[in-house]
Amino acid sequence: MSETSDRPRGRRYRRPRGESPEDLEPITDPEKAREIALGVLTRASRSAAQLREKLISRRVEPGLADEIVARYIEVGLVDDAGLAATIVRTRHSERGQSRRAIRMELARKGFEPDHIDGALDQIDDEDERERAGELARRRWQQLAAHPVDVRTRRVVAMLGRKGYPSSLAFALVSDLRRADDEDGGC
Repeated sequence: MSETSDRPRGRRYRRPRGESPEDLEPITDPEKAREIALGVLTRASRSAAQLREKLISRRVEPGLADEIVARYIEVGLVDDAGLAATIVRTRHSERGQSRRAIRMELARKGFEPDHIDGALDQIDDEDERERAGELARRRWQQLAAHPVDVRTRRVVAMLGRKGYPSSLAFALVSDLRRADDEDGGC
């Protein structure tokens, strides 16, 4: 324990027994609420829905939370369309996720359907197939020491976890198996 704190490091603060969130007064001071909102946005970009949810979870009165979110959208501190587009680019290029998986994540984070659709327009069917092919080839090569059925199962499963349809996964694996047969048969 540190000298400046009575609570152990690395542990979450637990509210003393008998003190529930209902016992605490809601925050109605706009300045305090804005301070909380800026703190939330400093840690990570958030959708309007996420920011509102975070403010309410920190006891900001819901009406005041709505006003703050609306004002932050107006001045550009919260940009759902831009954030959704950034999430789509990074999830697809860095993590190799499919449009379906990204759509589910954006919906879970509270983005509006029009923002989700607009952001996903960056990826077309060919981009998605190409990225899935890259992932499948890399994983197929990593599993070269394993039997073909094990390789097939693992590559299809990996693509499934990333949100790609099984029909695409099996088609890609079929192409990889055919390429291996051609290389081995020459």
